[in-house]
Amino acid sequence: MTEGGPWWRDAVIYQVYPRSFTDSDGDGVGDLPGVLSRLPYLAGLGVDAIWLNPFYPSPQADAGYDVADYRDVDPLFGTLQDADALIAGTHAAGLRIIVDIVPNHTSSAHAWFRAALAGDRAARARYLFRPGRGDAPPNGWRSVFGGPAWTRVEDGSWYLHLFDAAQPDLDWTNPEVVAEFEDVLRFWLDRGVDGFRIDVAHGLRKDPALPELPDTLDPDVPVHIAQPGHPFWDRDEVHDIWRGWRRIVDAYPGDRTMVAEAWVLDFARLGRYLAPDELHTAFNFAFLVAPWDAAAFRTAIDDTLAGLAPAGAPATWVLSNHDVVRHATRYGGGATGQARARAAALLMLALPGGVYLYQGEELGLEEVLDIPDALRQDPNFIRTNGAERGRDGCRVPIPWSGAEPPFGFSPDRSTGTPWLPQPPSWAECTVEAQQSDPDSMLTLYRAALEIRRERLGEGGLEWLSEPGDPVLCFRRTPGDLICVVNMGAEPAEADPRATPLLTSAPIGAGRMLPAGAAAWFAD
Repeated sequence: MTEGGPWWRDAVIYQVYPRSFTDSDGDGVGDLPGVLSRLPYLAGLGVDAIWLNPFYPSPQADAGYDVADYRDVDPLFGTLQDADALIAGTHAAGLRIIVDIVPNHTSSAHAWFRAALAGDRAARARYLFRPGRGDAPPNGWRSVFGGPAWTRVEDGSWYLHLFDAAQPDLDWTNPEVVAEFEDVLRFWLDRGVDGFRIDVAHGLRKDPALPELPDTLDPDVPVHIAQPGHPFWDRDEVHDIWRGWRRIVDAYPGDRTMVAEAWVLDFARLGRYLAPDELHTAFNFAFLVAPWDAAAFRTAIDDTLAGLAPAGAPATWVLSNHDVVRHATRYGGGATGQARARAAALLMLALPGGVYLYQGEELGLEEVLDIPDALRQDPNFIRTNGAERGRDGCRVPIPWSGAEPPFGFSPDRSTGTPWLPQPPSWAECTVEAQQSDPDSMLTLYRAALEIRRERLGEGGLEWLSEPGDPVLCFRRTPGDLICVVNMGAEPAEADPRATPLLTSAPIGAGRMLPAGAAAWFAD
């Protein structure tokens, strides 16, 4: 980490998906006491902070992203006292804690929405209720989860939900909505959290005319990604919200921070979210979606560093999260995917800026592709009648120990079963199986994080390879660490003068780096 600068500029932040991390009470669902019990593991891994996905009261129509109360904890995950204990325990372990906040929509079970359906006009004005076009919705907007983005209620009007029907969108032109969320921020800041991950940060403001989608939009771009002229993604007005939030966060000590989930691939537009009076960082989806290809990764890295430089904001790097197929599977799966995932870890951890790790990637976990349809819970799967397989495959509870499910996820004498089934093959992937194996993925991550902490901080990079070269090679500046990643099909010669610090695979005779491997050297 950078000495003397804000901690978040080059922090390694570990994403904890609470329902799949550790189940302390045997009901098959992870919880906050379970997270608290694993803090020694996270501190030993070498990360700087944790980010928790939502744990608030919720009907769980979308795994907690349908929030019914922003100031409490769902009994599924524990109590508000458990949250306080986790915040205190995280700090005692020398870590920071970031919590998720979901401002685009509430749950349909939220008190505001229930009042709106009961006829409370002030409550209804906090959402986007509109008259239809006869029996048709106000426009043809589609939900990110499939199907129409509008649902009709008993009085004949329609409400907007860009996600599930159980997630009605808020009207952020309403000052009561603005004030409510500013108070929610203070509630959690007062309890000691170190920052917020902001869900759908590019989507809170909509074109008030509610026009149809323009013909200029590229139909091949996924529906959740911003494009120029979009009526509900990345509108200029959203920046007023973030300036207000920044004033609140800056009033607290300790370098509190905010990171945006903003699917804005145009870095000039994304940089606007990172102005000095708005958000601190944003997830780097251009890097996340890059295929296993040297040119694609080099472009993503160059575009990121150049695009964010005018804002003075650090880059963030991420390979997986709870919404995408795990990268070991994306990169080919099996032995090929594992080798490339090891190399990608060294690439990501060598880059300047901050890093987000998704729980289980340090174990080499792959996407679980064979979850029975009857057990799938993602609304994306349900609303598309299975046409979209959904995100359950990357959310399977992680394995800690033992030779069979639940692999230490639940207590030994638990009568519950994990909320999603774990593959029996994960017996080889447990923390217990990997922690003393010098060649395991877990050992690689621990070693890389230790070297990163000792040698790297803020700064830049100098390319030592040429554009178009299947081998990526760069030196971190300032410093002497050189990262080499062979994304080609054949072994490549590594610099014979440099001293190896860490390799994702053994270097062969003649200092040959295998295909799909990476190495760190000291120049």
